[in-house]
Amino acid sequence: MDFGMIIAFIAASITSGTPILFGTLGEIVTEKVGHLNLGVEGMMAIGAFAGFMAGYTTDSFLIAILVAFAAGALAALIYGILTITFMANQNVTGLTLTIFGVGLANFCGHFARKTLEVESLKLPEKITDQMRAINIPGLSDIPVIGPLLFSYNPFVYLGIITAILLAFYFNRTKRGLNVRAIGENPAAADAAGIKVTKWKYINVCLGGGICGIGGAFTIMIINKGVWISDCVNGLGWISVALVIFASWNPKKAIFGSFIFGALRQLKYYVPSSIGIPGAIYDMLPYIITTIVLIMASVRNSKKNAQPASCGVNYFREER
Repeated sequence: MDFGMIIAFIAASITSGTPILFGTLGEIVTEKVGHLNLGVEGMMAIGAFAGFMAGYTTDSFLIAILVAFAAGALAALIYGILTITFMANQNVTGLTLTIFGVGLANFCGHFARKTLEVESLKLPEKITDQMRAINIPGLSDIPVIGPLLFSYNPFVYLGIITAILLAFYFNRTKRGLNVRAIGENPAAADAAGIKVTKWKYINVCLGGGICGIGGAFTIMIINKGVWISDCVNGLGWISVALVIFASWNPKKAIFGSFIFGALRQLKYYVPSSIGIPGAIYDMLPYIITTIVLIMASVRNSKKNAQPASCGVNYFREER
């Protein structure tokens, strides 16, 4: 592999890992208030369809992103009502949301094709032009640095900025510290005057919205603006595992997502003469995901960065 191919591989890995980054950040935001939402795959699927149809009908990339965010947040709101207000089991509710979200997106995509009487749905060229890699005059042309830092589509920059802002929010702001307190001990936070239910809803919906943007990436960038059923294709599950890999740290999620992106791109850059079957490369991200989960379960006995109340519903006793 020559130097130019290495640069191309790194750039492709960053792009490929971006939807995983959005899914991971969304789940981190949710888990910070003590809610384990296994519906990342479903929220990404709903965001993918909503963002696609918004772009298809308006020719606006910005509107597509906003609608994808709103759709993911709405799906998360359903999860929030069930687990925060009605205190349903978080694991079961999240799994149900995944099944519901993927099924709904596939059904709506099929229905849209039938209604519009087309064989396939494809975004107009006007919006696909807005999603192409941004060329920054002077910077994008710098050897090595240009392709590595200044030649990506808007989603990549949005994902990195979101991760940095979330890290600042959780570690440097009063609201963020309150949110972390809710995740560690909601009863103590409640006693301190923090509005636990309010911030649980805000974070759950915010996390769902971020996942929705990740779903929009899959259909707009990975599938090149063509609607395909099951477009998220397991990235939501990788995102859930990556939360553990990143130790619930938004900054670490940036690097973790790019590592998983590299695993997804490996098959395109390893010489075919080596003779490794392509199916092995397809399995690799999920094999690593399994290893991460095993390592995390071992690490739990020593040190766990997961919020202490994660997965446990909070019931406020009235006195």
